[in-house]
Amino acid sequence: MTEENVRAILLDIEGTTTPIEFVYEVLFPYARREVREFVRQNYHEADLQSDIFALKAEHQSDIEQSHQPPAWLEGSPDVETESVVHYVSWLMDQDRKSKALKSLQGKIWKGGYLGGSLKGQVYPDVVPAFKRWRNRERSIYIFSSGSVLAQKLLFAHTTEGDLTNYLSGYFDTAMGAKTDASSYRAIADRIGSLPAEILFVSDVIPELDAARTAGMETVLCVRPGSLEPKSSQHQIIRTFGVIFS
Repeated sequence: MTEENVRAILLDIEGTTTPIEFVYEVLFPYARREVREFVRQNYHEADLQSDIFALKAEHQSDIEQSHQPPAWLEGSPDVETESVVHYVSWLMDQDRKSKALKSLQGKIWKGGYLGGSLKGQVYPDVVPAFKRWRNRERSIYIFSSGSVLAQKLLFAHTTEGDLTNYLSGYFDTAMGAKTDASSYRAIADRIGSLPAEILFVSDVIPELDAARTAGMETVLCVRPGSLEPKSSQHQIIRTFGVIFS
């Protein structure tokens, strides 16, 4: 890998730009606490109804696949709100990468970010790297299982300030699964670059394998507290400071 070959840098969030603890100890608990009141207050909004419709369809699929989700009771808005709360909690317990769940979580987190009770976290090397890469005319993109809304909110309201000016675009699983090579080809098409001109950085080896299969350059990011693999086909880094330093 050489700097001259790379025109764009594609980044994972959890465990790459942002501590895993922030996601599991701050964002997820916040969504659990606020989901009931959020659904009650916004039940009749079209965007939320779209999420509820998608959650009900996923719930039915879980039943058909004998996954034994909690019962979904239909009736008044209050009754259906409780069904949403119980099913969302069940999905979160499984760490399900559900599009409907991610969409709903993003809407809930929006209130926290805008109200100041949530502040996005990034590792100390992230902002200097963003500045360096943009100064060298490299575009920076995000690919996360979290919704595009959640991604934008996190980077717009970090403890380091608004970082969205450094970012050229955001991708979620609407592009496909993060372990599917076709997702990375689709992202390259959307960016307007050849896969070989894109560097993907993640802490998850199956994601990196998929990106490499698609033709992208790859780097495995190992952050403090993460388990370093005994072997890896991907170059290992521990800080963004070594990427085109």
